Amino acid sequence: MAQLVALQMVSVPDVEENLKQVETLLNSIPVDEPTLVVLPECFIFFGARDRDLFNVKETYKQGAIQQRLRELAKRFGVWLVAGTIPVSVDNEERFTATSLVYDEQGNEVGRYDKIHLFDVEVSDSTKSYRESRYTKPGENILVIPDTPFGRLGVAVCYDIRFAGQFNAMAPVDVLALPAAFTQVTGKAHWHALLQCRSIELQSYVVAANQGGIHTNGRETFGHSCIYSPWGELQAQKTKGTGIAYSFSEIETVNKIRAQMPINKQNRFRSEFE
Repeated sequence: MAQLVALQMVSVPDVEENLKQVETLLNSIPVDEPTLVVLPECFIFFGARDRDLFNVKETYKQGAIQQRLRELAKRFGVWLVAGTIPVSVDNEERFTATSLVYDEQGNEVGRYDKIHLFDVEVSDSTKSYRESRYTKPGENILVIPDTPFGRLGVAVCYDIRFAGQFNAMAPVDVLALPAAFTQVTGKAHWHALLQCRSIELQSYVVAANQGGIHTNGRETFGHSCIYSPWGELQAQKTKGTGIAYSFSEIETVNKIRAQMPINKQNRFRSEFE
């Protein structure tokens, strides 16, 4: 058995304040078995202009934020899917929205750059979102095959709408999804999409969202949660700062897949490129 934790935040445009918030929440989690903690998208800096992320971006494998994340994972003895941070792109005036994964010893064991960027119109106070203006999309999916939780897949926020990405990732035993879903899109689609992915992947889904009204007036949906491989909502934090936690058992995953072997039966598997 392993523990799964979705850590919900209402991040502010202050790196140190957000790191303190992460530390406080990690300190509230009992770690009696292998523990996976997922942070929200943009956990390190949110609620200002998108261009302000240039002020906190770091070079990959360098920088104070990455060092603090390594230290937090090791100090609390957890596997940490560290939301997203802005990482510099060589010879470009853009950054990647990068989710780094650390094991319980603070070793980086995976990097995922968000592939699908949020360029949409939404009926809220922001109205027009153009993530690609400053963010370079990633090109590669991430599945870490050997973890205490089984095969661990990572995707970010808007990715959840693109079934082909998860078809390419299958099989995974746990899907980690950092997010910053808006109030409007979250209310309409958040739970439906998460439940759908848990059912089609036959995996646990750990979705960590931003959850409140931010400094610039942007409102995020919250409802950070965990779904079972049978599509059951196991835990949820609706609004504000806090955690949702549950437990995973690889035996449950294996039993469901033995009874309904959809991954083997899928005649439309395609490789993501």
